Amino acid sequence: MMSEGATSESPLLTDLYEFTMMQAYFDSAMNDTASFEFFVRKLPPGRNFLMAAGLEQVLVYLENLTFSAADLSLLKQSGHFSGAFLRSLEGFRFCGEVAAMPEGTVFFPDEPILRITAPIREAQLVESRVMNLLHYETIVASKAARVVLAGQGRTTLVDFGLRRAHGAEAGLLSARASYLAGFTGTATLLAGARFGIPTFGTMAHSYVQAHSDEQSAFESFARSQPDNATLLIDTYDTEAAAQKVAALAVGLRAEGIFVKAVRLDSGDLGDHARKVRAILDGAGLRDIGIFASGNLDEYRVRDLLSQDAPIDGFGVGTRMNTSADSPYLDCAYKLTEYAGLPRRKRSEGKATWPGRKQSWRRYSSDGNMCGDTVTLDGETCEGTPLMQLCMVQGRRLAAPVALSTSRGHAAHELAALPPALRKLEPGSTFPVTISPSLIELARTADALGALAGAAAGSA
Repeated sequence: MMSEGATSESPLLTDLYEFTMMQAYFDSAMNDTASFEFFVRKLPPGRNFLMAAGLEQVLVYLENLTFSAADLSLLKQSGHFSGAFLRSLEGFRFCGEVAAMPEGTVFFPDEPILRITAPIREAQLVESRVMNLLHYETIVASKAARVVLAGQGRTTLVDFGLRRAHGAEAGLLSARASYLAGFTGTATLLAGARFGIPTFGTMAHSYVQAHSDEQSAFESFARSQPDNATLLIDTYDTEAAAQKVAALAVGLRAEGIFVKAVRLDSGDLGDHARKVRAILDGAGLRDIGIFASGNLDEYRVRDLLSQDAPIDGFGVGTRMNTSADSPYLDCAYKLTEYAGLPRRKRSEGKATWPGRKQSWRRYSSDGNMCGDTVTLDGETCEGTPLMQLCMVQGRRLAAPVALSTSRGHAAHELAALPPALRKLEPGSTFPVTISPSLIELARTADALGALAGAAAGSA
């Protein structure tokens, strides 16, 4: 298995304003310790929960963040930055602290998913890329988790999303996020190699079309892939193709070649699956599976299984890795503390809670989640703390968490969801309580802000 992350990435993969703010902080000699937290303001429509993902990529990014001579030259050419400021970036390394929810953790609005504590220039610089990585993998993992719940553990689920993903990185990270959430594997070869994800492949319509007849295409593919022959049977007439597969499979068995499955990719998948199952069973081929694909999502998977469609596996792509019904989160990365003082935004509809925070989760006697409390970091509370310290002085406290471990954690989290939240339809709102001490700190921050404003006004 290859390393999960690249060894280097240009720090210029960010917004210009991250650098203009760094220059302004530099000019004002401001670089005290700051804490920023990433959180989601509200759940997207139709969602009962979200699943945290992308932390590993964030940690790789922070570990390797540095400026090359070419990066500094480009910044100089922009004309926005002073020579003294650019010289301060030479030898730059992230030296801050990171606390976060482990990947695969289920979370809800107002709960910090990740906190970065560092000199304010460093903490500011990383905002855009950190948000980019956490946001994308979280929306995909959250969508994939719903597909997993719809599958009820009864079926194989394969990520089919690369070809319509919004770029190569999205294709790779969606494979990772969906596997984290409980998918069986991916069709993307590099994702399999990089992340240790099982890979699955079938065949293309073009292969069938390139042959003079379907029978020849099926036979030649089965002989080429004797240990992995999944035959695509809907290029022309699905049921007629199933009859050809049945006749071919019986003959191939005598040679020790076994057709693994047939794949359906169009039409009424439930109806075709029933007819194809009857054809295969009638030929004594009950061990040949039926795999379905074609614009699937959690709703179609649920409906097909609830109709007892005899489908053994699903390839889920576009609707998942674009999170088609809710393609973005109302998320933010906001300053919560600077120079030892609480800071909070008070904008209408976008107010934030000040201070470094922790979330505590309580469980009922049946093992299901029953409520969370957001407190100040260091405050004790009933339940299990969700945020864990994972990086100090720019270095990890432990080896990278194996994706298989995060996947197991995600499965445990989904199993602990209250029944109402496991459903695809919106259920009851999960209770997230803000501690009295945090509410009081918000009042203190507001009072300090009012005093500072009055002092500035009288100056």
